[in-house]
Amino acid sequence: MPRPTTLNDRFHHVAGFVSRAFGSPWALAIAVATVVAWALSGRYFGWSNGWQLVINTGTTIVTFLMAFLIQSTQFRESKAINLKLDELLRAVDSARTGFVNVEELCDDDLDKLAVELQRLGKSSPIRPADADSANGRAKATAAPRRSAPRAAAQSNHSVARRRSRGAGP
Repeated sequence: MPRPTTLNDRFHHVAGFVSRAFGSPWALAIAVATVVAWALSGRYFGWSNGWQLVINTGTTIVTFLMAFLIQSTQFRESKAINLKLDELLRAVDSARTGFVNVEELCDDDLDKLAVELQRLGKSSPIRPADADSANGRAKATAAPRRSAPRAAAQSNHSVARRRSRGAGP
């Protein structure tokens, strides 16, 4: 990975590192150990206001900073996922490429689109297959997929058809 050069790059690098570190089992173990140590020390400090202030201040600061870190990380991941989905929409012939900018629609339009997609989804539901005798659970199956050679041949045929009509690739 290239070394971060701008302030924005450095921030994303640090945010990613801290997100991975704080999302680890070790971070949870350290947090639990800190709270247990604080609780056990209460008797020594006479359950004073200062003793309570330590944990309150610490958790407030960590929560405040983590809110920004989580927001940044989620925004970045959401943006990356949307770009990947946009590329898939662009690459699939029958996909509606207008979905690339779907996040720009107003809430009413998004609701209408959701109803339309739910209606389309109900017309081709996923049906459970026979129960798997090995583990006693049913397997879900989708509509049958085309084999790779057949799919490639059909795709090449549709590209050739579009080119012959002057529609381009």
